[in-house]
Amino acid sequence: MDLQLKNKVVIVTGGAKGIGEGIVRLLAKEGAIPVIIGRKEEDNLKVADDLKAQGFEVFQVVAELTNPDDCEKAVDAVIARYGRIEGLINNAGVNDSIGLEKGNYDDFMRSLHRNVVHYYLMAKYALPELKKSKGNIVNIGSKVADTGQGNTSAYAAANGGRNALTREWAVELLPYGIRVNAVIVAECWTPLYEMYIKTLPNPEQKLKDIVKNIPLGKRMTTAAEIANMVVFLLSEVSSHTTGQLIHVDGGYTHLDRVIE
Repeated sequence: MDLQLKNKVVIVTGGAKGIGEGIVRLLAKEGAIPVIIGRKEEDNLKVADDLKAQGFEVFQVVAELTNPDDCEKAVDAVIARYGRIEGLINNAGVNDSIGLEKGNYDDFMRSLHRNVVHYYLMAKYALPELKKSKGNIVNIGSKVADTGQGNTSAYAAANGGRNALTREWAVELLPYGIRVNAVIVAECWTPLYEMYIKTLPNPEQKLKDIVKNIPLGKRMTTAAEIANMVVFLLSEVSSHTTGQLIHVDGGYTHLDRVIE
C-alpha cells in the first residue's frame, strides 16, 4: 500500500531508540524524511548514519526537550533545513515513578516537562508549517492513563494530558485540515523496558507474569507494530480519522484478564 509519504518531512521526538527508532526506520522505508529529535547526538547519529548508509535521507537535531527553548530551536532547525514540516510525532518520555506518597512538587513538575509539556511546545512551534502543509500529528501515549499503575502519579497525569490534548487539538485544528490522533502503548518490548525489567527482583519470572496477561498471543507488543499504526495514522491513507486514541496492545488494556 502506498502511504503517500514520499519526501514528507516528519519530526519524531525521541527518535533514536525504542518505539521512536521503529517509527523513524519505517518512515524512511516509506520514502518520508524522518527528523530525529533527541538529547544525545551519539544516539541520534547511530540511527541516522545507519539509515543514510542504506540510501535513505534522514536528519537529526540534538535537543533537551525539557528545555522550552530547545523545543523551539529544534523546530527552527528543521525549517531552516527543509523549509517545511508535514508531520509531527510526539514520542519522547519516560515512566519516572514519581508517586503521590513519596513524590514531591519539584519532581512532579519535572516529570510533566519530561512527559507532556514538550508535546504542547513541539506542536505549538511546528503549527505554522503544519497549517501550510495540512500535516498531521500523532501522539504516543500509555495505558497508565486508563489503568493506573501505582507510584507513578506524574507519568499517569502526563498521559492523561496527552490523551486530552489529542482530542482538544483534533477539534481546534479542524479548520486547517490537520488530523491529530494518538497511539496508546501498553507492554512493548524496548531497550528501556528491558532495563526496567532487569531492575526488578526475579526479572525472568516478572516478565513471564506480565506476558501471560497479554491476551493476543501471550507476547509483548513490538516497536515495529507500534510504528505501523503510527505511520498509518500519519498518512493520508487514514484521511478521515482524527481525535482517536488507538490502543496497539494485544488487548491488554480492555480485554478481560480471565481469558485463557
